[in-house]
Amino acid sequence: MSTAAEDGCFETKAIHAGYDRQSNADAVSVPIYASAAFDLENARRGDALAGGKLSGFEYSRVANPTVDALERRLAALEGGVGAVALSSGMAAVTYALMCVAEGGGRIIAPVNLYGASVDALGDFLPKFGIYGDFVSDINDLAAVEAAIGDDTKAIYTESVANPSTAVADIEGLAQVAHRHGIPLIVDNTVPTPYLLRPIEFGADVVVHSTTKGITGHGNALGGVVVDAGRFDWNNGKFPGLTGKELVISDQRAGKWESFVSSFGNQAFIKRIRIKYLRTFGAVQSPFNAYLQLIGLETLAVREKQEVASAYAIAKHLQSVPRVKTVNYVALEGQPTTDFAHKYLPNGIGTILSFTVEGDERNVERILDSTNVFSYVPNIGDSRSLIVNPTKVTHREVPADYYDAAGVNDNLIRLSIGLENVDDLIADLDQAIAGAY
Repeated sequence: MSTAAEDGCFETKAIHAGYDRQSNADAVSVPIYASAAFDLENARRGDALAGGKLSGFEYSRVANPTVDALERRLAALEGGVGAVALSSGMAAVTYALMCVAEGGGRIIAPVNLYGASVDALGDFLPKFGIYGDFVSDINDLAAVEAAIGDDTKAIYTESVANPSTAVADIEGLAQVAHRHGIPLIVDNTVPTPYLLRPIEFGADVVVHSTTKGITGHGNALGGVVVDAGRFDWNNGKFPGLTGKELVISDQRAGKWESFVSSFGNQAFIKRIRIKYLRTFGAVQSPFNAYLQLIGLETLAVREKQEVASAYAIAKHLQSVPRVKTVNYVALEGQPTTDFAHKYLPNGIGTILSFTVEGDERNVERILDSTNVFSYVPNIGDSRSLIVNPTKVTHREVPADYYDAAGVNDNLIRLSIGLENVDDLIADLDQAIAGAY
C-alpha cells in the first residue's frame, strides 16, 4: 500500500488504508477469506503465531485477513495503534468495559447511554463484579470527579448521545480521568470517525457499533474496539494487563510475560484479542467485514448528505404544529451546542428526536402512518428510520432515568438516510397531521 494513501485525508484512508494489494494477488477490492484456519507453515512459526508474537493468521476466531483489513482501516481512521473487530457493537462495548474492570471495579457513566449499555452496567455486569456509577450529566466534571473512588477503573461515555444528541466534553473528561490514573472510553457510534475522532481529544479507547453509520446500509452487524495506545496501564490499577499470562508466555523456558511486558503500548488491544475475542468468541465474519469495508468507502459522502438533511428536518420540525420539542444540538440554543461547535464542526450526526403532543396513541399513529420512513430499531442506514425509544431501543432504561436520559413515551427518534429531504419532510408532515 502506498504511504500517500496511508497518510492521506480521511476520504483517501477510508478507501485505501490497511490493505496491501500485493499480498492479496493484486486484488483491488479486499477479498473475502472464507477460511476457518490457515497453514502455520512450520513449527516455529506456529508457536510464534499462537503466542501472539508474530503477525499473521492461524484461526479465524482470533484473526482473519478480511477482518484484519477492516481493523487496520478503522484504526487508521480513528488514529489508534490497533483495533479488534467484533460481531456486534455490544460485544465491543462489553469487551472494553470488562477488560478495563476485570476482577471487579466500578465504571462512571452517564444515564443517557444506549439502552443495552445501561442494562449492561446497571444490571448484567454487576453479576461479574463490575458496577456502573451513573451520573445525570457527564459534562458536570466536578460530579464526575467526585464519583471517582479507589476501585474506579474507567469513565465511559458516548460522544453523541442517542437519542438526545447531547455532546460529551471529551477533552474535559479525559483530563479528569488521567488525573486519577484511569482511562476514558468513548462510544463514537453516532458521529462515526468522519465527524469526530475522540482520540484526538484525549480518549484512550474508542468503541463503535459498525452496524450503524460505518456500514451504512443496514446489511451487516459489527463492532470494533480501537486502542489509542497512549494510556499507562502499568500503574497498579489493572492487574489483568500486568499479571503473568500463560497464553503469551513460554512456560517451558520459564519465561513469563504480561500483556504490558509483551506488547507495550498495545497491551489493551492485544488482551481484547487474545483473551476476550479468543475466549468469548464474538467473531466478526469475513463477509460482514467485507460489507463494512465497502460501507467505509462511501462514509464521507453519505454523512455529508445525511447530516445536511438531518439539520434541515430538525429546523423544519421546530415549526410543525403538535411538535413540542426538537433535540438536535447542532441547532443554536440547545444544551451542549458549544461542545458541538468544538468537537463536531462538520455536523453531529444523522439522528435527531422530537416530542409530540398527546399520548402514546398519537405516537403510534405517527409511526404507523409514515410511508418513506421505516419503523426500524437501527441508525445510520441509507434508509430513513423512525422509532419510539422507550418501547424499543431504550426499554431497558429505568423510568427514573428518563428525564436525565432525554427520553419519554412521547419521544420519537429519527435516523436520516439518503432519500430526498423534501420527501422526508412531507412524509413526517402528513403522519403528524393525521395522528390528531
